Amino acid sequence: MASAAFEEIVEDFAFLEDWEDRYRHIIEMGKAMDPLGEALKVPATKVEGCASQVWLHPVPESGRFYFKGDSDAMIVRGLIAVLRALYDGTPMDEIASVDARAELSRLGLDEHLSAQRSNGVRAMIERIRSYEG
Repeated sequence: MASAAFEEIVEDFAFLEDWEDRYRHIIEMGKAMDPLGEALKVPATKVEGCASQVWLHPVPESGRFYFKGDSDAMIVRGLIAVLRALYDGTPMDEIASVDARAELSRLGLDEHLSAQRSNGVRAMIERIRSYEG
């Protein structure tokens, strides 16, 4: 079962029937995120395999996974926000059991992202899964 924050995105997408509106919503979610500090935009946090610049910084707290992220592309910042809604608060030992592909398919993203963006999302998911501890 996905988090309440992710379920809210699913509900928003059901309400927004037009893909232009959905893209706008994703971009707005990205704009609402706090930017990642320049000190954290280092090779260790950079996600390889993304067409744009992407950084993910894990912030585990009390055995649960949280992360901060940023990108130089607005749509990708929004995709990071979607992934945060999906993963934030997950127990560290359950990160790998989150079926991100199935959850994201509920949004229809797999059908509406370019191949490059889809590869980037997969790279971000793999990076997140690598944090399981």
